[in-house]
Amino acid sequence: MLNFKISELIHSDIAVQNNINNMPDINSLDNMLNLIFYCLQPIRNLIKKPMIITSGYRNEAVNRLVKGKLNSQHLKGEAADFKISGMTSKEIISIIKKSNIEYDQLINEYDRWVHISYSKGKNRYQVLKY
Repeated sequence: MLNFKISELIHSDIAVQNNINNMPDINSLDNMLNLIFYCLQPIRNLIKKPMIITSGYRNEAVNRLVKGKLNSQHLKGEAADFKISGMTSKEIISIIKKSNIEYDQLINEYDRWVHISYSKGKNRYQVLKY
């Protein structure tokens, strides 16, 4: 059973506020499905608590407005930012690192959320903090 919907990964308050269509292309959609299958759902199954997706896919216009990096994996549907109620970013990352969950990057962003990315066949298993 999957606990995630593509709509969660493409929703953007910034896009809505600025009347921007944030629909992904087919390659980005495929990347989002991989992200759900290899990262998000396994994390949900492991931790057994709902995850709040705060950011997923961003087209170039949305990425520019949120001041995202020019090479952000969000632009390709390869990344999501999330929180889990009652857990710190540090705790979440520690659990993921000890698991067999595949990922490209895990980033503790400002101790407020976790950024996870998945790049099929190119995962670097990087853990960073901003």
